[in-house]
Amino acid sequence: MLVNKAGRGMTIWYNLVRTRIDLSVLEHNFRLIKAKAPCPIPVVKSDAYGHGLGAVATMLARCGAQTMAIGTVGEGMALRLVPFSGKILSLLGPLGHEDYPALWEYDIMPLVGRKEQLELLEEEGARQGTSLDIALALDTGMSRIGFTPKDMTWVRDWFRKSKWVRPYLACSHLATADEPESREFVLQQGRVFSSMCDSLEEVGIVFQRCLANSAAIQAYPELTFDAQRPGITLYGSSPFAGTSWEDKGKGFCPAMEVRTNIVSVHDLAKGAPISYGRTFYAPEDMRVAIVAVGYADNYSRGLSNKGEMLVHGQRAKIVGRVCMQMTAVDVTHIPGVAAGDTVYLLGGEGEHPISPEELAGWWGTIPYEVFCLLGQNQREYVGK
Repeated sequence: MLVNKAGRGMTIWYNLVRTRIDLSVLEHNFRLIKAKAPCPIPVVKSDAYGHGLGAVATMLARCGAQTMAIGTVGEGMALRLVPFSGKILSLLGPLGHEDYPALWEYDIMPLVGRKEQLELLEEEGARQGTSLDIALALDTGMSRIGFTPKDMTWVRDWFRKSKWVRPYLACSHLATADEPESREFVLQQGRVFSSMCDSLEEVGIVFQRCLANSAAIQAYPELTFDAQRPGITLYGSSPFAGTSWEDKGKGFCPAMEVRTNIVSVHDLAKGAPISYGRTFYAPEDMRVAIVAVGYADNYSRGLSNKGEMLVHGQRAKIVGRVCMQMTAVDVTHIPGVAAGDTVYLLGGEGEHPISPEELAGWWGTIPYEVFCLLGQNQREYVGK
């Protein structure tokens, strides 16, 4: 069954690009994760990495997810209204004063890594007259957010006096779990995390430990602890693609497929340039198709002269610069191409679908960005 979700959460409404999300593939990926993660907290921040918060969260809840992680408190409010009745972890935590009362109103658990946040939460708890579960952010080497080992004495003393704030989770983030050559740094982060957690538990502070991300779930079973936070593997991209650990990411399948249409097809004579800046000259007589996609559709201009699309099941190279809403591809070797034909930017039919890793490589980025940006086009859902 095909369900059109156009206009729900997307920002790009004016084009022919369609992003198709297969919920049955997402379910398959989640079940693979659960085989190694006994208590997964799937990450659905940034509109579920461009896959659509409402549809993805509904599927995950049906598959047994009891806690989900989003970014901002505002995202948590949206998740609660999906509706989702489980626990919601806000990975960015309260960023403005208006976020603090919302945590109580929508029952959102914030990740907290600064002293002033704890003080403001305690003040809000007193106003609300009820306590709030939080996740404690511990910095074990990522150097981004969180309390450091030097802060532990202060943190322990503060929680022993707190009346309204209860630690439910202790979390940290691994910086290099997807790099086989960085194994020792990953394990060092794990040791620091364990030591920090132990120091809290020594004074009777009770919580669950949560460290493993997608890569660690697959490669570091010793770091799975009580809860885990799968992200990119849920959406079907392997964190180990192109590394010596590629086998550890096998089985995950992309749930997103992106397509558009051909606008026109014409001949390009040998020596003739095409598109802005004349960055491509035909090395021989060619046949080119003009495709209805460009950087206004979040298809990067960085793909100029190096990306590929899928036309009639065959690869077609981008020639010339990607324009605002049009891109040219070489279809000389593909018979029968005509205006109106379907072109795949990601995924596709046949033996040579375009993978997120390939597209990210041409783009000069990572699959996370590919999903988040292309997912802002109009979406269609299958596999419910």
